Amino acid sequence: MWGRADKAVKLLERNIPSFLRMSRGVGPKVSRRLCSKPQEESPVQPRGRPVLRVPGHKPTDWEKKCLLWAGHFKKPEDIPEVVSIDAIRAAQTTLRVKFSYVMIALTIAGCIVMVIRGKQVSVNFWLASTNAS
Repeated sequence: MWGRADKAVKLLERNIPSFLRMSRGVGPKVSRRLCSKPQEESPVQPRGRPVLRVPGHKPTDWEKKCLLWAGHFKKPEDIPEVVSIDAIRAAQTTLRVKFSYVMIALTIAGCIVMVIRGKQVSVNFWLASTNAS
């Protein structure tokens, strides 16, 4: 009886979603969560970015400007030939935050200017309408 079920599962295995499939050698009643031995798995690499094998990175002119503007170095001569990629990313993040602060300040200033201009127009319109009457 179980032989037929195994054959049916093997035939239909390609149509079963991967999270429903049982791994090989594991019965349906065995729980791997309670296993005391650490499971040996190959290290999983993130798919988004390749693993950097070089300890440093030669910065481009734009990255050097980012490092200067972010305040990591005082002068362009202070920047070494090889900089860690983490330092470059930290500088870019700092610049993003500074840029967002500038945009917030410009937005608030623009709102204040528009309110003042709107009030001037409404006063001028009110004066023009009372003089016409």
